[in-house]
Amino acid sequence: MSCFIIVLLNTNIFQGSEKLKPTDIKDPEYFHKVVDCQYACPAHTPVPEYIRLIAAGRYTEAYMINWDSNVFPGVLGRTCDRPCEPACRRGRLEQEPVAICRLKRVAADNRDDVIPYMPQGPFPPNGKKVALIGGGPASLTVARDLAPLGYEVHLFDEQIKGGGFMRSQIPAFRLPEQVLNEEVDYILRLGIHTHFKHYVSSLKETLEQDYNAVFVGTGAPRGRDLPDLPGRQEGDANIHIGINWLGSVAFEHTDKIGKRVIVLGGGNTAMDCCRTARRLGGEDVKVIVRSPFASMKASPWEKEDAQHEDIPIIDNHVPKSFVIEDGKLVGMTFEKVEAKYDENGKRRLVPTGEPDVFYPADDVLIAVGQENSFPWIERNIGLEFDKWEMPVVDKTTFQSTNPKVFFGGDAAFGPENVITAVAHGHQAAVSIDLFCSGKNLLTERLSPFVNLVSQKMGIHEWAYDSPVDEYNRLTVPQAPKDVTLKDRKREVELGFDPLAGYKEAERCLNCDVQTVFDAPKCIECDACVDICPTSCITFTANADEPELRQNLKVPALNPTQDIYVADGLKTGRIMAKDEDVCLHCGLCAERCPTAAWDMQKFWYNVTKAGEVKYGCNGNEKG
Repeated sequence: MSCFIIVLLNTNIFQGSEKLKPTDIKDPEYFHKVVDCQYACPAHTPVPEYIRLIAAGRYTEAYMINWDSNVFPGVLGRTCDRPCEPACRRGRLEQEPVAICRLKRVAADNRDDVIPYMPQGPFPPNGKKVALIGGGPASLTVARDLAPLGYEVHLFDEQIKGGGFMRSQIPAFRLPEQVLNEEVDYILRLGIHTHFKHYVSSLKETLEQDYNAVFVGTGAPRGRDLPDLPGRQEGDANIHIGINWLGSVAFEHTDKIGKRVIVLGGGNTAMDCCRTARRLGGEDVKVIVRSPFASMKASPWEKEDAQHEDIPIIDNHVPKSFVIEDGKLVGMTFEKVEAKYDENGKRRLVPTGEPDVFYPADDVLIAVGQENSFPWIERNIGLEFDKWEMPVVDKTTFQSTNPKVFFGGDAAFGPENVITAVAHGHQAAVSIDLFCSGKNLLTERLSPFVNLVSQKMGIHEWAYDSPVDEYNRLTVPQAPKDVTLKDRKREVELGFDPLAGYKEAERCLNCDVQTVFDAPKCIECDACVDICPTSCITFTANADEPELRQNLKVPALNPTQDIYVADGLKTGRIMAKDEDVCLHCGLCAERCPTAAWDMQKFWYNVTKAGEVKYGCNGNEKG
């Protein structure tokens, strides 16, 4: 394989008439960015690799690749926010993206026993102790990464089991308890010292114990209220904070609700609240949100599921008051608004001037956001907080201004999602391991595990077929509505069966099988240019980036994705390929008479703490 000088192309770097430099494909971040789904995943899960394994029926190996990166494949295969899917290259063909999230569940549902492929304790102790406060996904990820390195890990949580907000805020009809328990137990079986039903009331007292480091992964435990709305205090008995109410339902302290229910808010928590209310006796449940429907924070599929269960979503209504009669809540009044945008795109909600609207209600669930709360962290222990009462945390190391204390998940930078918490946990574990070893947290961080190997195959013999013109994305089947609405623990989505999983996996375009160009072999016959279905290859004179993007056979209009540039051609021209629209179909490599084009499989995996890689063959040094 020929070597080229590598740079990542950046429109801010190349000014004036400076020509683009050749692309260095040895920079692991170059092809990482081309594998858009993996690049968009906060934990950088090797998506195309595990999808190929699913298509081959190798579910256990697909599960373990996921487990290495995202820790909770069965949980995330049901509940992930799916940042990978909007990035999917299939979506650029005016088709729906590959159902990456639900394919993860196919691996989880069809795997064999995976425990033999996981780290096997007991592990030789290294003499270091770490406290994890909060039992959610960030803390559990830290525990999984540090325990095999010999750390004595102590996990504290006020709940009766591990899982944090995965247990208390995600309803059982979306995430069965059995699935969560199983994946939490994979971590706890590594020898974690658990302290459940234990609320940590003082970080100072924890630091005074013999822990070498403390990780805080307590989430964003406080739901926002509407304390200044008229009638809020008088109607308190029937007005509930959404996340608290969901937790009360999850732990079976609450098992019913009034027939008429209003849910305030437009995020995923609001969708979980309204769907749960339907299962607990709510007959007339409606979601009322300030913003327009299209700009609600809830994921599109969450809104669709709520509407499928006959829950109307009423947008552009701002709550004005809780209406109380004879000391009891009877409903709410709302002001109708419309969204107005200024020249900068900033939105204002402007009253329409129409009369206020009254909606009756027996109960109201407030799901208008979450915020952090750290009453148990003293302000005299060297840990700084910003003006929003959030800890000052380094975004690379996740270390606070008290060097022994690290944060991750929602506790670090505010509410996000499970996959982001997992990503934080991995990086925090790296930092804790470096810190406990007396090393520099920035300069001695571990590079990703990267490989680029030629994958020689015959014509049309890719790891599996991935035709560009393919059927549409498959729909995940659901249990009958009249059954699921009667049982809050009955899972709604049934998942893909193996055949459907195979068909959906075939839609993947294998974006990690990269086109690699060897300029000295090229005779500039233009065979690759002629056969390319997206006209993404151009042989032309070099220029600065804006001009070169316009000079390509089809102008490259997406500046966020790079142009692959190679020089060394006998005519003095360059080869320029628009990575944004390349389909990785391999036709250029098949057609090239001199093998100047090659298809090479790219493997990128974020290295975990201690350079230990958990692969399908057990512990492997990476």
